[in-house]
Amino acid sequence: MTGDAERAVLDLIDEDELVELTRELVRVPGENPPGQEQGRALALAQLCRDRDLAVEVDEVAPGRPNVVATLAGGGDPGLLLLGHTDVVPVGTGWTADPFSAELRGGWLHGRGSADMVGGLAGCVVAMDAVRRAGVDLPGPVLLAALVDEEDTGLGIRHHVARGLPPLAGCVVAEPTDLRTVIAARGDSYLDYRLRGRAAHSGDPSEGRNAIVGAARVVGDLEQWHAELAHDRHPLVGPATVSVGTVGGGQGTSVVAAECHLTVDRRLLPEEDPDLVLTEARARLDALDLARDDLTAELSMTMAMPGFATPAHHPWTALVDGALADAGGPGLPVSGWTAACDGGFVARTGVPVVVMGPGSLDQAHRADERVEVAQLVTAARAYALAILRWAAN
Repeated sequence: MTGDAERAVLDLIDEDELVELTRELVRVPGENPPGQEQGRALALAQLCRDRDLAVEVDEVAPGRPNVVATLAGGGDPGLLLLGHTDVVPVGTGWTADPFSAELRGGWLHGRGSADMVGGLAGCVVAMDAVRRAGVDLPGPVLLAALVDEEDTGLGIRHHVARGLPPLAGCVVAEPTDLRTVIAARGDSYLDYRLRGRAAHSGDPSEGRNAIVGAARVVGDLEQWHAELAHDRHPLVGPATVSVGTVGGGQGTSVVAAECHLTVDRRLLPEEDPDLVLTEARARLDALDLARDDLTAELSMTMAMPGFATPAHHPWTALVDGALADAGGPGLPVSGWTAACDGGFVARTGVPVVVMGPGSLDQAHRADERVEVAQLVTAARAYALAILRWAAN
């Protein structure tokens, strides 16, 4: 149960304000690719300034700024609330304007409402409630809203490279259906480029078909995926391999001289991306494409580490207890098959959990939505986590 001081802070979390803040952010497109975060990032920065939070806007690339809002505290290690301002492209199949932020039946609709504008809004409202209550904080509370989480991680790489301040813990406000997630898979992108020799399709033997070589690569990738299924992490399941795109050839009557594959290789929390790339190269070499006069180049174009925080860690208990007392559904701590920026923070030795409103089942699809009741519970949970860290 919460005490009087905690109730005073929770009373300052207003549902109407939270919903309107979320709607303001949803209405600003931030699709990535191509990297349109600037409008939403600057809108978020102003909403934080309006609530007397100190704000730094740090341009990572032209038109792509990270935003860090700070609630000042003492000299002890602080807390990090982590999120991102980009959303995946709208895609097709929507039954309403994806940026209308329409309210209907207790749900807020729109691209990014679940992943993860709702979580960002909950963090801002929670920090503002703590500020207005005049809570004495032992260290700063920071909200880092970063660019490019949905693609190659430019924002988090830049943010960590600058050097994180001392931190007691991190909450990633991604959509978990209000479940405390203590482990997440990482992700990596493998890029295969195969080259052969063009020829007239009337005599294919005169050429060297790169697409045929790519088919052998795809077959081996499917075998790799099947092998990985036998090594399951207890919380996040197995690593996986999935071919994402294929492109090649110049015409039906021409033997294909080139073929390009992009592959998603999900990582277990403890996996080293460099070792994964080494294994991928060994498998490619074993195919001996050179015997068919084909060449192949392989690179890893993106690597996002996973993480695992012990279930018995004090930070896990603090956040999960705050969620329960905020009105959470009481789900057991678990793992997450998705990847997020939290792995980069965990690499620095900071305990990380993921917890936020919305569901992965709603993310990255048409008619994305988040339940208003979950927005409120998440904001209350973030506030309680801050208060209980401050009281320790």
